[in-house]
Amino acid sequence: MAPKRVTICVVDGQGGGIGSAIVKRLKEEFGERVEIIALGTNSIATAAMMKARANRGATGENAIVRMAPQADYIIGPISIVMANAMMGELTPSMAEALSSSPAAKILLPLSQDNVSIVGVTHQPLPHLVEDLIAKELKENIDV
Repeated sequence: MAPKRVTICVVDGQGGGIGSAIVKRLKEEFGERVEIIALGTNSIATAAMMKARANRGATGENAIVRMAPQADYIIGPISIVMANAMMGELTPSMAEALSSSPAAKILLPLSQDNVSIVGVTHQPLPHLVEDLIAKELKENIDV
């Protein structure tokens, strides 16, 4: 029996720029050895992540609530675990489902909300995505 393929849910909202950068780099690194599911808080974010070559995509609260428990990894900006973040796009139910999921969560310290993360150095998105791959996924995903 073949081993189960690792499922990574990438969650983003607004324009989907963060999520699409993550999806693109995950595809470059792992190809089809992992399943990448784009979960957007809106259709624009989902479309951007699908254009970056996510395997599957879905939009909205119900999709996020249903898929979060099925993921092995959940990746996105830190605001995905904050109720009412992303100008209200991230509902309390979404934040609860994502934070309560048994999946490992890898959160990037990026937020447009009134939140400061003490002890974190500010880095550009491409550097954060490289750290995400090298320090959090490469050694943990046996593919």
